[in-house]
Amino acid sequence: MSGVIGYFKQAWDELLAPDSGFAISEQEVLGFKMKVFNQAPANMRVLWELATLHGDKTYVVYEDERYSYAQIDARVRALAHYLRDQHGVGSGDRVAVAMRNYPEWLVSYWAVVSIGAAVVGMNAWWTGPEMEFGLTDSKPKVLIADRERLATVGPHLDAIRANSAMALIGVRLPEDASQSEGTELPTNNTELPTNNTELPTGIVRWEDVVNPDEAPAGLPETDIDPDDDVTIFYTSGTTGFPKGAQLTHRGSVHNVLNIAFLSMVGALAEAKQLAASGQELPVPSDPATVPQKVFMAPTPLFHVTACNCLMHPATLTGSTLVLMYKWDTARALELIEREGVTNFSGVPTMSREMLLHQDWDKRDTSTLETLGGGGAPLQPDLVSKIDQAIPQGAPSTGYGLTETNGIITAVSAQLYVDKPASCGPVVPTLDYKLIDELGNDLPEGSTGELCVKGPIVIKGYINREEATAEAIQDGWFRTGDIANIDEDGFVFLVDRAKDMVLRGGENVYCSEVEAAIYRHPDIAEAAVFGLPDERLGEEVAAAIVLQPGSKLDEAGLVEFMAPQIAKFKIPTRVWFRTEPLPQNANGKFLKKNLREELLEQG
Repeated sequence: MSGVIGYFKQAWDELLAPDSGFAISEQEVLGFKMKVFNQAPANMRVLWELATLHGDKTYVVYEDERYSYAQIDARVRALAHYLRDQHGVGSGDRVAVAMRNYPEWLVSYWAVVSIGAAVVGMNAWWTGPEMEFGLTDSKPKVLIADRERLATVGPHLDAIRANSAMALIGVRLPEDASQSEGTELPTNNTELPTNNTELPTGIVRWEDVVNPDEAPAGLPETDIDPDDDVTIFYTSGTTGFPKGAQLTHRGSVHNVLNIAFLSMVGALAEAKQLAASGQELPVPSDPATVPQKVFMAPTPLFHVTACNCLMHPATLTGSTLVLMYKWDTARALELIEREGVTNFSGVPTMSREMLLHQDWDKRDTSTLETLGGGGAPLQPDLVSKIDQAIPQGAPSTGYGLTETNGIITAVSAQLYVDKPASCGPVVPTLDYKLIDELGNDLPEGSTGELCVKGPIVIKGYINREEATAEAIQDGWFRTGDIANIDEDGFVFLVDRAKDMVLRGGENVYCSEVEAAIYRHPDIAEAAVFGLPDERLGEEVAAAIVLQPGSKLDEAGLVEFMAPQIAKFKIPTRVWFRTEPLPQNANGKFLKKNLREELLEQG
């Protein structure tokens, strides 16, 4: 065998052996036969109850604030009882959470899922109309939000409450703002409020709800089915409206176990390679003396990348989770040094910015064991740069979607260095196949759309039966990503079938942006597409044909779109054309041809 990849299959089979903790069997899930871990906990409440055993270990560091597992647990219990006793929140209900990555996000999450309700993770970038849509669509009993989001949603509350009642809990309102939050206030259109901004009436303050000193001794009693909804995360839809993906307890639990499995496979394969070469294996450390792992979560918790793929495993393993007020490269490096961060998981843009930052060589990053993340492909050159920059650690990446509770594939360390263009092997609880444009199964060695089936696939989209039926067919979820798979089972992404721009880890669906552009009366034709961008991976671009006599320019278009969609979705490059946009015989714009033509023009 040559290289660590030669021992990968051995390690894989060994960990899946019938007597292993990762043993798998086939069970019926939501009407389909699927591969599940035999020893998987029944729901996410069990994971939180296990995490509370870490007691006085540091759980959350937010800027200059620190909370132990026990301190967060007391807050979780207080909020859980309040939601049940005062608002009747329980199995089948929903609670929306809209805020920055504050510690209160974590408290809200564990309290809600532990009483059998589902967390509606609101995108903190959303404008007022987008928040109105999400809250009207999901109908939560309670909205827990910080002051920015409360001010944004305020003008839309009457419309939201016309469909369902919704109580408000306010987090870090001006009179109780933490000193660590600083005095800086956002100035762009997605962060509207200042201290003078009028907030809605009828808000119950967080500190009046969550008193850790008076928290009941245990969580409220409840029954949670493994296939109950645990979170509703919104993912942009090709119809122009976001879709609420129904993630289940079983799916989230299996995602955590899949992450653990792939991490152990890589480590075991490397150990087998060392043993075969006659090198001395590291002596296992006494678990009691192993330093606590420290995870940094620089991306939003309302995405599966930070929530399911970082916060969940960090919590289960008793690690520390480091949060930031907002992404700032210098501040991130400062916190890595100060907190001894071992695992950094963000979008590739963040890793590249840190490596190129002037403070990289000035800060102590020697504790870093992994540097990478998901949300966008990690370019092959960045893999080698990370490998060289942290000799004591290794690069890592993963590929997945909201619709798969997190990862479909993951890879790190030497396996990743050996195959830097791959996003790793498919997790063990997923069946997978490739299909052609007509939906026909393709033979091995082909390139086609990747489809997966297993317990981590979402139940569906709320209030979207047609979209669910289109995305999940006979239990198979169509990812919309074109891929090929090598002889070792490693996936290589080739293209995206969906009309989407992946900007800095955020999905931007072109049809949604086009719909916003077309609302302007001066627009005759509009096509939105992605352009390569070194920093963000892709940037949003648009080609537009105006109505005769129109004087609309780029600044006017941006101003028109700002109240409609989040800032990251607004095109940063716009071409105004006098001739019609190129079309095929069916009247569809030839975006690939258009993109190439415009790039040649510069």
